[in-house]
Amino acid sequence: MPGRLGEFERIERFFKPLSASLAGALELTDDAGVIAPAAGQDIAVTSDALVEGVHYLPGERPDRLARKALRVNLSDLAAMGARPLAYTLAIALPPAIGDDWLAAFAGGLADDQRRFGIGLLGGDSVSTKGPVVLCITAIGTVARGRELRRAGAGAGDRIYVSGTLGDGALGLRAARGELAGLPPADAEALAARYHLPEPRLALGHALAGVATAAIDISDGLVGDLGHV
Repeated sequence: MPGRLGEFERIERFFKPLSASLAGALELTDDAGVIAPAAGQDIAVTSDALVEGVHYLPGERPDRLARKALRVNLSDLAAMGARPLAYTLAIALPPAIGDDWLAAFAGGLADDQRRFGIGLLGGDSVSTKGPVVLCITAIGTVARGRELRRAGAGAGDRIYVSGTLGDGALGLRAARGELAGLPPADAEALAARYHLPEPRLALGHALAGVATAAIDISDGLVGDLGHV
């Protein structure tokens, strides 16, 4: 069986370093973290869960999985025109997951924390007999009254999309090896779009006060437009 530290030892080794940039994380020693938005700012909060075998393929690299789990939440903040501030992480792990896996997972989070300017505020770690379950809650700030809401859309509005539609769906097929005949470089590029989505944070922030509405279309353009 892979080496496994106790819960508090895991927090100390793998997760406490991820909270160093946030004074309000209180070194992960308290029951909750504390955040205070700047004057004139509102807090935006979103939460997404990833379940092994449902939202990602079994055997996914833990560092890449960590980055995906964070990025799908950052994409929701981007759709609100918010800047990322902090996140919490709840993780349920089966006994087969050892500390080497957790070290790589924490490394992936650290890489994207530096890239997107966000830090770990708190969370929970539990055991499960089922698949790996990851739940991240991302917290951001947006100027008061300037958040992008779906309800702002109206008849006659133009619809703009960033990125290329269909990359995620094709990327899943590429990751499964279902695109026979596709040049390896193209298959790898598509798989990367599935494994590592790119949150449009700068664009979302720039659109605050300009666009009438915005939405993350991770469920597909047609499906998500039905929610606007």
